[in-house]
Amino acid sequence: MIRIHREGYAVLLFSLFFLILMGVILRVRVAGPVFVLYILCALVLYGLVLQFFRNPERALPRRDNRLVYAPADGVVCAIEAVDEPEYFQDKRLLVSIFMSPLNVHVNRNPVEGDVVYVQYHAGKYLTAWHPKSSTENERTTVVYRTVHGEVLLRQIAGAVARRIRCYVHAGDRAEQGEEMGFIKFGSRVDLYLPLHVELKVKLNDVVKGKTDVIAAFTT
Repeated sequence: MIRIHREGYAVLLFSLFFLILMGVILRVRVAGPVFVLYILCALVLYGLVLQFFRNPERALPRRDNRLVYAPADGVVCAIEAVDEPEYFQDKRLLVSIFMSPLNVHVNRNPVEGDVVYVQYHAGKYLTAWHPKSSTENERTTVVYRTVHGEVLLRQIAGAVARRIRCYVHAGDRAEQGEEMGFIKFGSRVDLYLPLHVELKVKLNDVVKGKTDVIAAFTT
C-alpha cells in the first residue's frame, strides 16, 4: 500500500474532484470511445500525482554521527569545492542532488545535531541545473552543528517546483534520517560539507534519502 505524504492530501483531493467533474461533463457530451480514452488518461495522470507524493517508510541502515546520509532521492549532479557566501563565508565541498518529478520528494536530516540556523530566501525559479540556482532561486538554508563540524543543507526550488516546506527551526535537535522538509514537483538539494570529509559518492550516482551515505567525517 502506498504511504502518502501529508503535503499531498489537498492536491490529491482537488485532483480527484476535478477529474471526476470533467468525467461527468464528458460522459454527457461526448461519444463512448472518447470518454473511455479520458478515463484511461485520467487514471494515468492521477497515478503520477499519487506516486509523486509517496512517502515510503525507511529504516536508517546504521546510526553513526560520522556519516552524512543523503537528504533526498535523486542524482548527484555536482561535486565541487566552492565558496559558500551565506553562512560559512569560506570554501566548502558542495554535493548537489537533483530530484526529478519521479523521485520521492521528502527531505531528511543528513546528520544528527543541533539546528543552529534556518533562513528562507525568496527568489527566482531557474531550472535546478542552472549554476546560479543555488544563490538566486527560492531556497531555504539549514545548518546543523554536529560533534564533527557543521553541515549546511539548502533546499532549492526549480522551474516547476515552487513550494518549499521546511519543518525544522533553529534550536531544534535533529535526528539523523528523520523528515525535515518537502519540495513539490522536482528540484534540488545542496549539501555543503567540510573539505576534509571522505566522499562516498561520485558524479551521476543515484542516491536514496536516509539510505545512501554521501560522505564520512574523518576526524
